[in-house]
Amino acid sequence: MANPLYDALFGRHAGKQTPFLYLPDDRLITHAGFLAVTARYANAFDACGLRPGDRVAVQIEKSPDALALYAACVQAGLVFLPLNPAYQPAEVSYFVGNSGARLLVCDPANAAALSDIAEDSGARLETMDSDGKGSLRDLATGQPEHFQTVAREMDDLAAFLYTSGTTGRSKGAMLSQRNLLSNARTLTEVWRFTESDVLLHALPIFHTHGLFVATNIILLSGGAMIFLPKPDVTQMIRFMPQASSLMGVPTFYTRLLDAPEFTRELTAHMRLFISGSAPLLAETHEQFAARTGHRILERYGMTETNMNTSNPYDGERRAGTVGMPLLGVELKVCDPETGAEVPQGEIGVIEVRGDNVFQGYWQMPEKTAAELREDGFFITGDLGLIDDQGYVQIVGRGKDLIISGGYNIYPKEVELLLDEQAHVVESAVIGVPHGDLGEAPVAVLVRDKAGEPDLNAIIAALNRELARFKVPRQFVVVDELPRNTMGKVQKNLLRDQYTELFTA
Repeated sequence: MANPLYDALFGRHAGKQTPFLYLPDDRLITHAGFLAVTARYANAFDACGLRPGDRVAVQIEKSPDALALYAACVQAGLVFLPLNPAYQPAEVSYFVGNSGARLLVCDPANAAALSDIAEDSGARLETMDSDGKGSLRDLATGQPEHFQTVAREMDDLAAFLYTSGTTGRSKGAMLSQRNLLSNARTLTEVWRFTESDVLLHALPIFHTHGLFVATNIILLSGGAMIFLPKPDVTQMIRFMPQASSLMGVPTFYTRLLDAPEFTRELTAHMRLFISGSAPLLAETHEQFAARTGHRILERYGMTETNMNTSNPYDGERRAGTVGMPLLGVELKVCDPETGAEVPQGEIGVIEVRGDNVFQGYWQMPEKTAAELREDGFFITGDLGLIDDQGYVQIVGRGKDLIISGGYNIYPKEVELLLDEQAHVVESAVIGVPHGDLGEAPVAVLVRDKAGEPDLNAIIAALNRELARFKVPRQFVVVDELPRNTMGKVQKNLLRDQYTELFTA
């Protein structure tokens, strides 16, 4: 009985003693060893009463065991829902409740804070720490190292990834086996990954970049990963001589360039450097090429689609562009009002169609219908153009999305909390250029007539409710926000006004 995603990524390595994960403490996990752990967790899921199609929410630190939970969900026909460990309980409560997760796996240190949330949502709570230890491993210990893989179809759901909307309400993007497998196959081919590759993996595994791009490609190609728990520059430099490729966000590359020991000699053996999840400044692109002799390959994707475009492996990797549409991906630029395709070279909203495009938003049919056309084209909300050589350029983002250090920040979610604070009449959260993070959130607060906002109290309140990366790096207090004749806040004017806040 077939399970396309498991068979292609994991099952093909059954019995192989080939290297899969190199760990910082010099341990090696083979493909066979990893699959044995996977089977024990799949059996543990079965013992928990989980059945195909059930959702498993996972909010834990990166570790080999955390990765095995993903594999076990695929093998058992479960829907994997990874969550950022930085999310606060209020955020986790929404994700678990909205998804209808039957199981929540969290760090033991967070169990007390999340136990009521799990109980209220009808989810079982198990724990796992950064070493893989916890109640879930205890449950898996002694389980068989073999599990009868559950049959799945290509259009069966494999994962949920939550992406916030401008209303502040997060949307569960439903990703099928076809979505994940088709994209992995395409990227493995266009980026020339083989069983000889060793990927330096310093990305988190709670979003599409580190999990469904980096990990799936290595599994499909049969290569190995140097599996670092954090994007620590010292560790990245230490292990780079053993690697052939690196995938990262722009912050990786700016921080590597800040390290004197990051030299041309260190990177001479490397085959490929890839950047995504946030725009790479052309300046960084050129500095990297001058330092190392390598031109970073930039690509473009998003939660709902995985990867859509890529600069070429062979050919010109053009700074300031995200390359051309991938094989099997249709991309067009359309008028945001009419939906009509605009002439080449003109700016519009990017729309994409292909096997990589998600199935819709969980329990949000109206939102799905608004963004996923009947003909299969997904309205990305990103503004861009196709230049005269066919390269796609992203010139802005609809809905004022901020990408800071590779993480998405949706201003409305932050603004709703800011507007509740004492002496804040209203707020506007914008992204402005930041040398390390690409861009960083800034909160512009309108004071009321009774007094000044207490910024320390506001920051404390945000820290209790939001992941740290969402909390604005700077706060500005003003008398009013700029508006157009229709009364809409002109965030573009605010971005222009504060564009040098971090760079001056």
